[in-house]
Amino acid sequence: MIPKNVLRKIKQIEITTSRLVADLFAGQYHSVFKGQGIEFDEVREYQFGDEIRTIDWNVTARTGKPHVKKYIEERELTVMILVDVSLSCRFGTINHLKSQLAAEISALLALSAIRNNDKVGLIIFTDRIEKFIPPRKGRQHVLRVIREVLYFEPQGQSTNIVEALEYLNRVTTHKTITFLISDFFSSQHFLTQDEVLKKRLAIANRRHDLIAVVLNDPRELILEESGILLLEDAETKECFYLDTTNPVIRQRYLEDNQKRQEELKRLFRINGIDFINIMTNQSYADEFVKFFLKRRKRK
Repeated sequence: MIPKNVLRKIKQIEITTSRLVADLFAGQYHSVFKGQGIEFDEVREYQFGDEIRTIDWNVTARTGKPHVKKYIEERELTVMILVDVSLSCRFGTINHLKSQLAAEISALLALSAIRNNDKVGLIIFTDRIEKFIPPRKGRQHVLRVIREVLYFEPQGQSTNIVEALEYLNRVTTHKTITFLISDFFSSQHFLTQDEVLKKRLAIANRRHDLIAVVLNDPRELILEESGILLLEDAETKECFYLDTTNPVIRQRYLEDNQKRQEELKRLFRINGIDFINIMTNQSYADEFVKFFLKRRKRK
């Protein structure tokens, strides 16, 4: 039995994201993510301006009148949502936790997909695969996706994007639209210097249309002067003191995070992967609208 407060939160997210899909995303999702080809629809009489190469010569010979084959786009797609639920994502200082943003973004993408009659699947991961929901259609399926992302209790603590991408390739047999939602933090290694990750990203993007959604919080980018702080690493539980009154430490913190951001962007660009930066203190809807417009212009 799902608690009432959980149901209220799921309903609230559904209402919010449904409005965004209806008001902001109408037509944009469809125009950006095309089907994988065309399929035969019907035969009709030739009309002035029709392509000569579409003439169905068998029907033309049988009826004595020129007929052409009509094709339509193979619209149905499969959308896979990969969500990082490691402990570093349970952080946020303004408006939302990153994990809450991940749930709302997942709902937004899932509702956009089913509005276009596409299937939606979900992979929840930490340093292991935590949950896999095969692609399906329907509102109830989307509500399940929201519930799992929002309230799933993971066993792992850190992040292993390589494992998530390898699992994606094992459970999918054809090309998908894949959204990889993560803060791309790992206490075990510096992700942008992980050669295995670089290869797996490249392979995944060749097999699928891979889009990275990067979750950030302002306090992760800039260290404000707040005295001496006792901090705990969310993934390793290591505790340490940090003197934020020291300008040298604050500057080094800023430079390290700027470097991490730039190297992450470079990692995506060299592999031809589109990415969307989302801040907990800004509208994720605006960033997705910009992404859709940019993609549509490029296409």
